[in-house]
Amino acid sequence: MPTNHPKDISILDYTYSLPDEQIAKYPLAERDESKLLVYKGGVIEESVYKTLAEHLPTDTLLVFNNTKVVEARLIFTKATGGVIELFCLEPHDQYPDITTAMLQKGKVLWKCLVGGAKKWKAETLVKEIQVEAETIQLSAVMLERLNDYFLIELSWNKDTLSFAEILHIAGLIPLPPYLNRQADEKDKATYQTIYAAHDGSVAAPTAGLHFTKRLFDNLEAKGISHQFVTLHVGAGTFKPVKAATMQEHEMHAEFIDVSLELIESLLTNNTIIPVGTTSLRTLESLYWLGVKVLSGGLLMVIDNAGLTQWDAYELPRDVKKEDALVALIHWMKDNNLNRLITKTQLLIAPGYQLRIAKGIVTNFHQPQSTLLLLVAAIIGNDWRKVYEHALANNFRFLSYGDGCLLFKS
Repeated sequence: MPTNHPKDISILDYTYSLPDEQIAKYPLAERDESKLLVYKGGVIEESVYKTLAEHLPTDTLLVFNNTKVVEARLIFTKATGGVIELFCLEPHDQYPDITTAMLQKGKVLWKCLVGGAKKWKAETLVKEIQVEAETIQLSAVMLERLNDYFLIELSWNKDTLSFAEILHIAGLIPLPPYLNRQADEKDKATYQTIYAAHDGSVAAPTAGLHFTKRLFDNLEAKGISHQFVTLHVGAGTFKPVKAATMQEHEMHAEFIDVSLELIESLLTNNTIIPVGTTSLRTLESLYWLGVKVLSGGLLMVIDNAGLTQWDAYELPRDVKKEDALVALIHWMKDNNLNRLITKTQLLIAPGYQLRIAKGIVTNFHQPQSTLLLLVAAIIGNDWRKVYEHALANNFRFLSYGDGCLLFKS
């Protein structure tokens, strides 16, 4: 049940039955032909993505996450024939941000999940890869085993190549585990938004997968504007909630990268609609970072401390949106920053009031997930009504599925 503080929420109250046949294993041939459920003021309407402009006011600013999915799965074969898979989660803390880590040449330190870890003793793993007509060697050394990941040193004997380029050549697209299938060649294009720009995610911001040039043209024709933020999606987005209450669940932290120009534009637009949960978390994090400035606590942003998952419930909650954003803008200008790069661990759940966004464009999410809690924070208990309608009317669920436009209650 909704409370004033999400620490008390039991995830068991946010579940529903999702039949396997309603999980979309593959996308539609035309991205913007996907179905769109529109929820406003308790009323549900069915539409399709290509007509999205008809459901938005002309003063809408759509905000997209332009992160790019990297080929984060690396397969190594040992001399004995055993297979070891590295899932590259995020860079070591020594790098100030993901972009810097992705541009490392020659070697890099990365936090990884390891498939077949018991078979990997102390030896160096080596993988030969073809770069045009040249064969180069990619090596992996396990430096440390920690609770949630392994620290791996990856190195390659061609130091003109960045780590991002190595992943593009040697890695595989990391499809979500709930698709229960191996990635194929088509997924390299279909599991990527058409506006993806910055390498760093291990999962796509899937609400944006429905957007095509035709759809952008339709939005522009109505005068609906758009801007971009960057939040690099980590594997933690799939992390199941196993705790009895949310107080015991640690929300994953993710890198955000936002321009001063975007923050300034939030002051002049009335209807701000993020596309995807990652865009929403980024926008709402900006408000709370502004509150931190006003509270005298934002110096830590420089050290990537950013926002913790409970800050939004424990910082002053009576600050106006304009005051928070202006404070953040002034802080950035005082520190000669054109971009704000930090981490957010913000948990949006029932009890949370949206400060920036007026709604969201999003896909349908897994039962008992933090993403479903986010939906419930926006439309309250009507999340059940929306999901029951979608299930009863053959909407396709999860990453490659259909989606919805939800205006906040």
